[in-house]
Amino acid sequence: MKHFILSIVLIFTIVNLTAQEYQFTDVVDIESSSVKSQGKTGTCWSFSTSSFIESEIYRLTKKNIDISEMYTVRNTYEDKAWNYVMRQGKIQFSEGGLAHDVINSIRDNGLVPEIVFSGIKFEDKIYNHSKIVPSVKIVLDSFIKNDKDSMYPNWKKEVSKILDKEIGKTPIDFSFEGKTYTPQTFGYNLGDKLLQAVSERMCSKLRDYAKAEKSCSDAVEKEVCHNRLKV
Repeated sequence: MKHFILSIVLIFTIVNLTAQEYQFTDVVDIESSSVKSQGKTGTCWSFSTSSFIESEIYRLTKKNIDISEMYTVRNTYEDKAWNYVMRQGKIQFSEGGLAHDVINSIRDNGLVPEIVFSGIKFEDKIYNHSKIVPSVKIVLDSFIKNDKDSMYPNWKKEVSKILDKEIGKTPIDFSFEGKTYTPQTFGYNLGDKLLQAVSERMCSKLRDYAKAEKSCSDAVEKEVCHNRLKV
């Protein structure tokens, strides 16, 4: 009987303790943007890096700006298609990517706000790129195999058509908060040092990782920081 009573008391005590909410105290509050869904796509690389860049934009300008992940993704698909053709289909063509793809896209194509280019079709509720890679590969593989005798001699135009249909046409210019921008001028407006600051932070983390893994940090710095993230 004693054991039963002790068990009841113990259970009651545990339940009572777990019911009490722990009060966390902020030590450092790092501004971050809201969590967004990548839907049915393999574009985590764009969403995660864009979130990092949004935090950097706030740190440098004190502005909370939701940038378009899919603007970067769409431009990167075209870069991947070019690389795939130039290497005669000997490399992978997929939805996946890495952080430096976002940095390179910003450098070459600028930025746009999410409100300007969502990259999602009106009839869809979530992102879905299941048709993009198979459709684009048909065009690219046909050109690689048959060159000018291919059904798609102008493969760049055909790839652009597919991306326009599945993601949307990229804007030439747009209005935001009462001003008119191009994607390039919008990126510059956020701060000339944005890319440099982001690149330096990313490279610093890569160097630390390389040293921790006892890898050749000089090789990592040359390949990733100097070549891929050069701004």
